[in-house]
Formats: sequence, structure tokens, C-alpha cells
Amino acid sequence: MDLSYILNELGEERANYFNAVAPPIVQTSNFCFDTVANFRNALADEYQGNLYSRGFNPTIDILRKKLAALDGAEDALVFASGIAAVSIPVMALLQQGDEVICVENPYSWTIKLFKDLLPKFGISCTFVDGTDLHQFEDAITAKTRLIYLESPNTFSFDVQDLTAIAQLAKAHGILTMIDNSYCSPIYQQPIAHGIDLVAQSATKYLGGHSDVVAGVLTGSKALLEQIFNNEYMNIGACLAPQNAWLLLRGLRTLPIRLEKTSATAEQVIYYLEQHPKVAQVLYPFSKANKDLALAKKQMKKCGGLFSILLKDASLENIEKFCNRLQHFLMAVSWGGYESLVFPACAGISKNDFDQNNKRHILIRLYIGLEDANYLIKDLEQALAPL
Repeated sequence: MDLSYILNELGEERANYFNAVAPPIVQTSNFCFDTVANFRNALADEYQGNLYSRGFNPTIDILRKKLAALDGAEDALVFASGIAAVSIPVMALLQQGDEVICVENPYSWTIKLFKDLLPKFGISCTFVDGTDLHQFEDAITAKTRLIYLESPNTFSFDVQDLTAIAQLAKAHGILTMIDNSYCSPIYQQPIAHGIDLVAQSATKYLGGHSDVVAGVLTGSKALLEQIFNNEYMNIGACLAPQNAWLLLRGLRTLPIRLEKTSATAEQVIYYLEQHPKVAQVLYPFSKANKDLALAKKQMKKCGGLFSILLKDASLENIEKFCNRLQHFLMAVSWGGYESLVFPACAGISKNDFDQNNKRHILIRLYIGLEDANYLIKDLEQALAPL
């Protein structure tokens, strides 16, 4: 399906809403019926019928069609946040006694899901580095029901071999799920590699304007309907029609924004790789990445997110550098128009900071839609006194 068709036409039955170019926000909680028979039919199938906007809503339906097509999936569900798009499917598909294999160092709230929440319900998790297929093979037991991936992850940008892991999982009857927020469906389509379920934080590139929090899950209709009819509807972490409309707006410019942020990031990375006070730039397409060939095999491009390590990575130096930046906002998330900095040490107490722990000294940068030279000048003045 052509990308331009997906973003601009798919699901948009304009004749149904006065030939308006932009789709309407159907801001209603419920829908009415003219007969008991029609009411009964809607109650019997909330997955694809107007009854109550916690389940189905016309504005959200347009968004679901586009998101599914972008991922090459049969269907999509949307959620009130990215972590809801991770947590609800996992809880829907696992039962007491089941085991999960998860890659190390995923999103922080994903770690909490597997380490703190699921064990309360008798579900255990094994964490593996993920860069070697044998680690997954060795971790599989008779109770393994899910392999959870994040490729690349969003601080050190480790990648996993999606095709090989999907084949291994299918041979053992195990489901696979991935957080694809780093790439978006424009730069990586895990379903084409055999992955069963793809989650994303739509807050990032899909929204693109730092004004909406949302999540998306794509996969087979059978799996998504199972999730919908149970935990999705019961927990109720649904997306509001207004936020669905904001995502539809964001999707219009998704390819253009990604192209801009990727091109600018490449210029900034080249500058930083030559800088005498920068020890390393962590980026999936970096020539120094040992998994560069795999990253290029699975991904079209990288987008604007990468991390750096300073040569003098003392806590004082990291804080001085970040505090001196004038045009990078210090904040979580990424994918919007604004450039950001997120030092890993901000999430660690000063007493626990270990300069010899690579995870502690990472400084993550996101390149927004500003001019490359504008950002490079800011980085230069921030690095100068270190």
C-alpha cells in the first residue's frame, strides 16, 4: 500500500462527513440505536461497532486503519500511553506460571512491568543481553510464553536479530513482541521479520508535536481481538478522540519530519565523533557499532536519537555540559520538533552514581527540526569549558 495513500486517504470516507478535508473529532461517549435488534448486535461486537467510545470510535477507527497499514499488520489498537500499549497486551496474553524472556535495559517502565508488577500474579521474567541468539535459546523453558524485544533500545541502541528470534520463537510456540518506538514503522517493520506484536509510543514520532500521549499496538486481528475483548476493555486505557485526531494530524508529516531529523542528526553526529572531548557516539548506524550490518539489514534509517559519552565522564562534567546547553531542552521523550538532552545520571541519586558504569554516564540527545549548525554551535559552547 502506497505510503502517501495510507497517510492522506486510507480510512477517510469524506463523503460521510460533509466532504471535509480533515476528519471530524467524534467527541461522544456513547452512540444510540433505533431498534433493540441493532442495539443487541452492537453489544455483541464492540470491537468494530459504534456503541461506547471506550471500545470503538469513528475518529479512532481512521487512525487504527492507518497505523495497521503503516506496520504491514492486519489491525491496530490504540491506547492512552505507550506503556499501556506494552502492559495491557502482556497481561492479556500471559497467565500465572508463565515465563517471559526480555532483553536487558528496555524502557524503564517496561522493566517495572516485568520485575515488579507481573511477579505479583505469578509470572516470572528472565533478562538476556539479546545480542546473541544463543542467549534466547538457553533461556527458553517449557513455561516460556513470550519473548519481548526492544530493537534498538533507546539509550545504548543495542539491536536484536528479529528474523532469527522470530523463527526460534515460532519453533517453540512462543509469541514475540517488540517495542518499535525508536524506528517508527517508517524505518523498521518488525512484522515483516516475523514478529507477532509491535508496540510503539505514539507520543514520539507518530504524534511529532510533543502535545499528545498515546500508544499503539499492531498485529494479527485474532491476537488484537483477544486483547481487546479482555484486558483492553476491562482496564480501559483507551485513547480520547481528540488525541486520536492529533495523531492523525501528526501522521501527515511523519515522513518529512523523520527525513529532516535523520539528516540533521547525521551532521551533528559527524561533528561529535570528531570532537576531542567526546569519547564515543552510540548510534545504530555508527561505524563503531559491532552490529552495524544487522542494524542496516533491519532498519532503513535511525532517526534523531543517539547518546554520547564524554572523555571526562565525571558527574560534575556531565552536569556542566547539560546545564550549559541553550537550545536543547532537558526533558524525557523524543520525536517532537524540539531538540532534547537527557543525561542518564538524572535518574540516579548522586550517592549511587558510578563513573565506571557505562549506563550511568550516557547522555542521550534527540535532534529535532532545528538547523544543524544552530545545534552544533550550542554543543560547541557547552563542550568548550569541560
